[in-house]
Amino acid sequence: MYATESEPDFPPNKEAPKGAPNILLVLLDDVGFGWSSASGGLVRMPTAEKLAKRGLFYNQFHTTALCSPTRAALLTGRNHHTVATGVIAEMATGYPGYCGIIPKSCATFAELLKQSGYTSAWFGKNHNVPDNQTSAAGPFENWPTYQGFDYFYGFISGETDQFFPSLLRDTTPVEPPKRPEEGYQLQRDLAEECVAWIRKQKSIAPDRPFMAYLSTGAAHAPHQPPLDWRGRNAGRFDMGWDEYRKIVHENQLKLGVIPPGSKLTERPEQIPSWDSQPEEHRKLFARQAENYADFLEHADYEVGNVVDAIEKLGELDNTLILYIIGDNGSSGEGSLVGTPNELMSLNGRQPTMEESIGFMDKWGMPGTSPHYAVGWAWAGDTPFQWTKQVASHFGGTRNAMIVSWPEKIKESGAIRSQFHHCIDVMPTLMEVVGIAEPTEVNGYIQRPIEGTSFAYTFDPVHADAPSTRDKQYFEMLGNRAMYADGWIASCRHGRLPWETSGSSGFDEDTWELYNIEEDFSQAVDLADKHPDKLRYLQDLFMGEAAKYQVLPLDDRFAERLDVTLRPSYFFGRDKVTFYPGMTRLPEGSGPKLVGVPFRLTVPVEIPEGGAEGVVFALGGDAAGFSLFLWEGKARFHYNFFAIRRYDIISTEALGTGKHVIQIDFTPESKTPGCAADVVLSIDGEAVAKGRIDEQIPMRCGTETMDVGMDCVSPVCSDYEKKGLFPFTGQIESVTFEFGEHDAPSGMDRLKLATAMD
Repeated sequence: MYATESEPDFPPNKEAPKGAPNILLVLLDDVGFGWSSASGGLVRMPTAEKLAKRGLFYNQFHTTALCSPTRAALLTGRNHHTVATGVIAEMATGYPGYCGIIPKSCATFAELLKQSGYTSAWFGKNHNVPDNQTSAAGPFENWPTYQGFDYFYGFISGETDQFFPSLLRDTTPVEPPKRPEEGYQLQRDLAEECVAWIRKQKSIAPDRPFMAYLSTGAAHAPHQPPLDWRGRNAGRFDMGWDEYRKIVHENQLKLGVIPPGSKLTERPEQIPSWDSQPEEHRKLFARQAENYADFLEHADYEVGNVVDAIEKLGELDNTLILYIIGDNGSSGEGSLVGTPNELMSLNGRQPTMEESIGFMDKWGMPGTSPHYAVGWAWAGDTPFQWTKQVASHFGGTRNAMIVSWPEKIKESGAIRSQFHHCIDVMPTLMEVVGIAEPTEVNGYIQRPIEGTSFAYTFDPVHADAPSTRDKQYFEMLGNRAMYADGWIASCRHGRLPWETSGSSGFDEDTWELYNIEEDFSQAVDLADKHPDKLRYLQDLFMGEAAKYQVLPLDDRFAERLDVTLRPSYFFGRDKVTFYPGMTRLPEGSGPKLVGVPFRLTVPVEIPEGGAEGVVFALGGDAAGFSLFLWEGKARFHYNFFAIRRYDIISTEALGTGKHVIQIDFTPESKTPGCAADVVLSIDGEAVAKGRIDEQIPMRCGTETMDVGMDCVSPVCSDYEKKGLFPFTGQIESVTFEFGEHDAPSGMDRLKLATAMD
């Protein structure tokens, strides 16, 4: 048999069903129902308005009340506890519903689309890689490019600095292409990358449909609009949060995005009124809302750039766009007064008003990590009660969703009020594309998809059809609810959303009952009038909780941030050595360096003329510490959430040749946040000593550990203009020895001296 006598036959390419649409899935972060102008809010979002006018607006779409859980449910079509994401990745525990590892038995929609002929890419936030699997050692099976996505460009933590993001391309860390003074800001970068990818796909394979998932970091803290967008909302929020809710409630009724007669719920007694605040405080609060609005308006603008690019390619008519405005309600994690550093609040340390006011003029600028006061979170959830984290009430779980597909959805500007949930997105995409539910994917038997399609609502014939979702449980951090057939039982548990530590007994909880077919906003509690209905829903919740791995209930928050609660390559080692080239090791996947005693030893060689640059750094401008050479002197800088800074500096510059720099860091107790003593030694001789009055309690945030430079944002503002500030000498190694050590020689000659910026 010869080639001339044979017919070649290549395996066929996978082709999507004829007419299968392109898909653009946009998910904003921490945006409550009452912020967007598309739903009556005062934040101007023309892209959302435009899409709503030529598509459908869903006013009863629900999320889980927190980031990672919503995203895991969205990706897989299963409840968040089913896919082991009952809480955010950084708080994962070893219980089945909470370990943070999405099982292979729950394939993502990207995997199913890929096997149906689609190309897919993810831009922006991924908060579903296990916190302890984010290093260069992996494993990578839970990263986007191993979950069906062909391409990923974004970050894999709950948040990142908008000016100095912790960026990855697929699984490789990369530096941002520009700096903030050159116009860089993350949402701008993500949109440009998304547009470039779509154009490339359509240039190479014009008939192949794409799925682009644009998951913005906005409007999660840090609230950092681009420098050229600052100030666009000056003076627009001087009315305060109480009046804001009244204005927006009226707008919502006029627009019809809430039913006639929907009540505006009362302000919780735990949130202060606007009028009770001193004028100086109100100025700060107004600035916080202005800055947030600048941030969110810019995010919508960048979504518009992606939509416009699709239209210019002639692909808009057959592109299904799902614009989900928030992965939960507005965030109340900024404390009662707001915070210039949200990471501090998440560590359980709330700022004082004086600390916050000191940042007013640079609120949202590089070097700040701001979040607004709780009053604005409550206002942004108009007309509902409560905020993000509170899964018992719609302020935490009801988000606006807009769907546009000009070729198939012919009814423009209509409202849909069927009760749906983020787990319903995947089965909707499957129905639209024509994908049958698989029993096996890549060799793994699949758990049943728990969502139900809402594609029936695309047809005007079914505009008022009953919802195909007749029940849904909610649970987050002990807050819980059970919806069934138009009624919902709600239980807000113990800790408030802006309180980041402590727990309370579940036996003391009080349940409420609402008939949401008549009471859209959960304004009228009927628990006393219908105790049998309440009991039925409480029992139903426990049945669903057992079915979907919700138990055991756990209301801890900041306590679960401790990296030692999860498996690690580093735990159990009393000595760890890093070498030059080890950069961008995420804190969650590295050794615990916060709140523990250690000795840091670094042999270096100084060239003629001296050296400068970072030897080792943990964290960034929000919090962390850095050992570096400055003007030839060894310097240890401790950044306590940019509120206070400490320096321990050698008295003399290091001369040419080999030296050993050593840091002894000794907390005074095991209490998180306690004071600590620091001794700096050169060649075995103690040369400087200082005291850190207050340590970072749990974590420095979402940045990294770096040898020989300071990646992402700078720990010390003195070298902010020096970029990565690489060390210009030679580093042999960086060794951490954990536990207390004998005092270095020369200690008796040193006086305790703490320098503060």
